[in-house]
Formats: sequence, structure tokens, C-alpha cells
Amino acid sequence: MSYEQAGAWHAISAREMYGRVYKFAQQLQNWGIRAGDRVALIAENRFEWAITDWACLLIGAVDVPIYPTLTAEQSLFILQNSGARVVVVSTAKQLEKVVSIKSGTGLEHIVVMDEVDSHDAVRASTIMRGHESVGRDAAFEEYARAIKPDVLATIIYTSGTTGVPKGVMLTHGNLASNLAQTSSSLDWRPGLVFLSFLPLSHVTARHVDYLCFLRGVTVAYCPSFDELPAKLKQVRPHLFVAVPRVYEKVRQEVERRAGAGAKKMVLNWAQSVGARHRNQLLRGEEPSALEWKLANKLVYQAIASGFGGRVEMFLSGGAPLGIDLARWYADMGIRIFEGYGLTETSPVIAVNDPRANKIGTVGKPLPNVECRIAADGELLVRGPSIFKGYWNNPAETAAAFEGDWFKTGDIAEIDAEGFLRITDRKKDLIKTSGGKFIAPQPIENKLKMFPLIGHVALVGNTRKFISAVICPNFVALERWAGEQGLAFQSRRELVGRTEVIAAYQKIVESVNAGLAQFETIKKLTLTPEDFTVDAGEITPTLKLRRRVIEAKYKKEIDALYDHSVPVAERV
Repeated sequence: MSYEQAGAWHAISAREMYGRVYKFAQQLQNWGIRAGDRVALIAENRFEWAITDWACLLIGAVDVPIYPTLTAEQSLFILQNSGARVVVVSTAKQLEKVVSIKSGTGLEHIVVMDEVDSHDAVRASTIMRGHESVGRDAAFEEYARAIKPDVLATIIYTSGTTGVPKGVMLTHGNLASNLAQTSSSLDWRPGLVFLSFLPLSHVTARHVDYLCFLRGVTVAYCPSFDELPAKLKQVRPHLFVAVPRVYEKVRQEVERRAGAGAKKMVLNWAQSVGARHRNQLLRGEEPSALEWKLANKLVYQAIASGFGGRVEMFLSGGAPLGIDLARWYADMGIRIFEGYGLTETSPVIAVNDPRANKIGTVGKPLPNVECRIAADGELLVRGPSIFKGYWNNPAETAAAFEGDWFKTGDIAEIDAEGFLRITDRKKDLIKTSGGKFIAPQPIENKLKMFPLIGHVALVGNTRKFISAVICPNFVALERWAGEQGLAFQSRRELVGRTEVIAAYQKIVESVNAGLAQFETIKKLTLTPEDFTVDAGEITPTLKLRRRVIEAKYKKEIDALYDHSVPVAERV
């Protein structure tokens, strides 16, 4: 592992990690933590997160990750529901949050990762003091190896796009069976570096970290998305795993920098060259054509340098990548392997890899995961990686299964070659008053290809037609407004300008041109502020919380279907 502190990167060897984990596990046991007891984690991505996680796993304790972006009230629910006895937090801010709600929990001990002076917590560094002198401990290792596959390893509360979070119970066997399958198809090896920036409270990020430890890959930690561009240049990772929104933002930035002049012409030319050689690149072959080599030197290498310049494998998960975005990257010399899974499936169900890769799909299901498509198109799965159930929630557990098949909630299809394609979330399908079903995500993905768009949520359930709630990319929009000579005093004023509304209507019209008539977006409203995790419109993994958006902008949405309301009053 490696981490940055005070501007310098520090390495942690496997031996040092062993000593730190040993010390942490020993302290938990000294506090009376035994197999089955819950230990909560509230922290950004940092090496102490992994130390705590492994300490819990090796003594049979159950760790409960909590997003540091959650409010005190949201954190209180998880701490109460899980019955956590210990909580490990990252900073003074997180410590203050926990102390303010501690009286309503069963917490007995608090650990803080930063060097914070507090009567309420013990420092992680104090717990790990003396780790340098720790050698192999046969009794400790024997105890860890004796933990059975059906022992509960973690309770992960789904960030949830609707409703109350549910605690997904994953066993050691669930996690191990999934890791065994995903690791077998990857050429990950000692000497490679992975930059861990997706929240470790999410199962995908944690799974990738486990893969790295299993294969001897160095994990470098990036605590926040804001630090990602700088960390990519410093670390120069060989492996890059991200959610589609990260890939979308990179594309938008590339196109923004290209502008509308000569650079834009070069970018378009390079994209057309890449498109002619796309199939060759997707097979893992570097095109030998002179035009491709020239485009690579002028454009593709510059894009790759934004990721550090030496990434060998790009992976995407957490949400649909979208075929348009996948093709754009392929045309720019970057092959992205898309995968799919859920917290309840530990997490991987299917993934593309160098041996079997088909753009527009999420790959072939893992050998030990059975898939079946229900009559209504929902994907059902079963296998050793399927979760044990929802913590203290037998009703939701029962509702999640059809016999021994887990209901994913995703609409899917499996093609003749065995590749899985996810078309949308079952609960996200929009049914118009005319009885037509529309899958919003593919349309939203097309809209998000435009630099002026930050987020977009389609609405129209039980309505006559589809409309769009568009959250602008305000950095790009304000720059565009300056170029157009548009004066404004606030973002609310800006999104109300007729010139701005017309620009977004033009984007919508261009997307509509490729849609069936019943799918087309008839009206739109622009939000005067960003969608944020804190405000609740998006989850910590950048997924839309549609019900929150619909509730927050109900007045504006209703106005879209009220012909008496002028356009300028709908934004």
C-alpha cells in the first residue's frame, strides 16, 4: 500500500501491513470484540480503512462501512440498526459527528485515524504502536484460517436511491467465491499500481482492493474525487476502475478543451480514424495503420496522459457505461471493460475481460453465477456469492427472492454468444399515460455526452409525454455564456435566459432525432444548482436518486405539463 502525507508518498510493505493489522485486531479483542460483533467504519479512502477491515475479518468481527458523506442522522440509523460496539472514524469532523449521536447508540469505543486529541476517542496510531516488531504469529493465523465460509464478514448498507437503507449481509464465503472467479481472468501482478478512489464503503471498490492484495498489486489511496486528477499524475496507475460518471466527465473536459476551432477539427479527425480501427482495438490489437499512429501521437496519448499515461486496463462498473461512451473511448485508443454487479451479489455478476469482450454488454456471467430472465425481463441470479439476507429485515429478504433466485431489479437480456446486456432498472422504467414503457438510462446517457450537461433525470410516469430535468455542467455553461456575451448575476438568472434554454433545447432535439416518437423528450427544465450527495439528489457513487429529484423539483415538473405556464417560469 501507499499513501500521501504532507506532500510525500509513503509505502507500507506486506510485512508492515501484517503488523498493523495484528495490533488492531489485538486491541479489538482486548475490548471484548468477538466473532459476530459489529465494528463500524466512517472514513474516506486511506490505508487505515484497509487495516481496520482486515483486522475485523481476521477475528471474525463484522465490519459496517458508513459513507463519511452521510449526515449525523443517517449515520445514527446505521449505528443503531447494526448494533455496532466500536466505530473507527477518519477525522476530527467525523469524530464530532459520532460524538454528537453516541448517546443514541450502543457504541463502547471510538477510534480516530487522524492525530486528534480527544477524551472521546483513541488514536489509531496509538493502537498500532510497536507494529514494526510484530513477527508471524501462528496462533493468530490459525484462528483466522479457522473462520468458516458461512460466517458473516460485513454488513453493507445500500446507499439507496429510494427508501430506508438496508443492511446487506455478506459472508466470508460470499466474498471469497466472487474473488476466486474475478481474479482468474485478470493479469494483475506484483509491480502494478492501482489508485483506490471509489468510496471503500461501496462493495465494488472494496472488491477491487481485495483483488489487488490477492495479486500483489500496490494500492495507492486517494481520499476524494477532488484529488483524483493530481493523484493520477503522481501515482501513474497501471489499473483504473471508475464509475461511468468519471469517464463522462473526462470526455466532456476533452471536448471542452478542444473548443470549436482547429483543435476541434483535429479531435474530430482523430475520432474518425479511431472509428475505422475500433474493432481491431477492441480485440486488443494496436492498429498498425499510419493514420492511427499519427492520431495516437497527436490526440490519443494526450488523453491517456490524463489518466497517468501508463494504464494497462480500464474497468467500469456501478452503472451502465452506455455504448456511445464506450465507442468514444475506443475511438480514442482506450478499451474499457465493463462489468456489472450489485452489493447483494458480492458484487460481480458479469464482466468483460481480455478473453471475452463485447462492447455494449457487461460481459459474460461468472462461471459460478447462474442467470435467468424472468417473464417480465428482470434478471434473476443465484450462486455462492449471493448475500445471506438483509440485516434485521426478514420481510425485505423474502421479497428479494423468487425461490432461491435473487431478483436483481434490472431488466436484462442474454445474447446468442452468452453476453449479458442490462437495459434499465425495473423500477426506473417510465410508463406514460398512453401505456408506453420507456427506459430512461440509455437516453440520459446520450444527453450526458454533451459538455453542457452535468446530470439529467427523465420524468413522465403516468404523464402524456417524457420531459427532462437537466442539471447543467455549470463550469461549461458559465464559460459558454461568457463566450456568448451573456451577463448574469446568479445561476438562477443564467438558466432562465432564453438563449440558454434554446441551447439545451437544441441538445435535446439532436438526441430526439435518434429516438422513437414515444421516447422523445417534449419539454425540459434547468436546475439552478448542482445535484450533490449532501443535498440528496445523487448517491455517494454518483447515481441519481430519482424520487428525491422528482420531489424537490415537483413544482417545476408539474409546470412542464401545464400549458398555461410560460417557459421562462419553468426553470
